[in-house]
Formats: sequence, C-alpha cells, structure tokens
Amino acid sequence: MASRSLLDHITVTAFSLEAGAKFVSETLGVSLQTGGEHPRMATHNLLLRLGNSMFLEVIAPNRAVQPPLRPRWFALDSLNPQSPPSLSTWVARTPNIQKMAAEASEPLGNIEAMSRGALDWLITIPEDGSVPLNGTAPALVEWHTDVHPARTLEDKGLSLAKLEIFHPTPDRVSQLLSSLDLDAPVSVRQAESSTSARLVAHIDTPHGLRILSTANQLLHQTNHNKAELSQ
Repeated sequence: MASRSLLDHITVTAFSLEAGAKFVSETLGVSLQTGGEHPRMATHNLLLRLGNSMFLEVIAPNRAVQPPLRPRWFALDSLNPQSPPSLSTWVARTPNIQKMAAEASEPLGNIEAMSRGALDWLITIPEDGSVPLNGTAPALVEWHTDVHPARTLEDKGLSLAKLEIFHPTPDRVSQLLSSLDLDAPVSVRQAESSTSARLVAHIDTPHGLRILSTANQLLHQTNHNKAELSQ
C-alpha cells in the first residue's frame, strides 16, 4: 500500500529574497531558479530542484506589493532585517489533504487554496501565520497540477539525503509523522533545550554533501571547524 504522504519541499525563509539566495547559494554552491509570486500572501520565491518530485524553496515577503490583510504564511511577518535566513519548515504532499489534516495528531492549520502563476494547490496554513511545532511539523499540500513543479526546474545535481528534525519533545513529532504515514528520509532527534527546535537538511550536491539549517548555525559550525583545525 502506498504511503499517504511524501516529503514535497523544504522551505528557507528570509527577510528578503536576496538574503535567502545568498545563504543558500553559498551553502550549496549553486544558484537558484526564479519561482514567482503568491498574490494572496504578498510573497515571492526562488527554487532548487532536489529530485523529480521534491524541491527547495526560498521565500520572502514581496514588499513591492501591498501587504495582505492577514498574516503572511511561514511566520514571515516575524522577520526583520537582522533575522538570518533559516530552514524554517517543510511541506508534505498528500493526495487527500482533507483526510490527512483531520487524522494528523497535531493541528496544522486551515486548508486554503493558493496559486502561483499557472500552479494551483491546497495547503494548510495556521490563521496566525505561524509554523506548527516551531517549524518541525510540516504543512500539508495537495497539488492540482498534471506535472509536479519540481519537474519544471533545472536539474543541478542536488538531492536530499536526509532531513533531521530536532525538538525538545521528539515523541510528539514522531507521533505526528506516524499519523501522516510519512514515507521520507526524515529522522527525529532530541533537541538540546526547550527552545532549540530546528531542521537540518543534508543535501548531496556536485560539490559533496552540504548541511543547510540557519545562517547563524552555519557560521557557528564554520567557526567551530576552524578552531578545531587550528589546535
């Protein structure tokens, strides 16, 4: 029997697309592809293909248009110019979003119709624009397209090796993923503290395996590695 949900895409949020693109391109060693605009949310994005049915998204507020009358999704309204770009959340694909959302062990938000250019889909969005479980819980998506969006993107030799989820109560996240019947390279681990929930993506690239999480954590790890080499 086929699993009911699959990992669809991982999402990097940023105060601006320029900041998000710089973070991702410097980390992975490849440039991003233009995505488009989300009129209902006043956001826009850039994309990278991670396979035939998986991609990476960088998303930011689109300040060239009027802000929405509601909170933007993915907690984008909480960002300021000093906020580092971050792998903030992820999205699981399902053929029956109504059933899946009802069976999820955690509330994932309202099911809303969204669009970007010629693409249409349904997605779960909390009313306040937050990311459930601090981003460790996925949004659910049901695509209304004949071809998955990843197939329209240029193949730059990237693939997701695994996604690590760190949460202070990992059993809660594991229960959620079980309720979603998720089939994906995802592991759940104990976070170091009650405030350190985070995502860590291990991505195979033409330059070797690269780790994507947040800009600040990347800087900390880089400095840590330099310190070890100098000893």
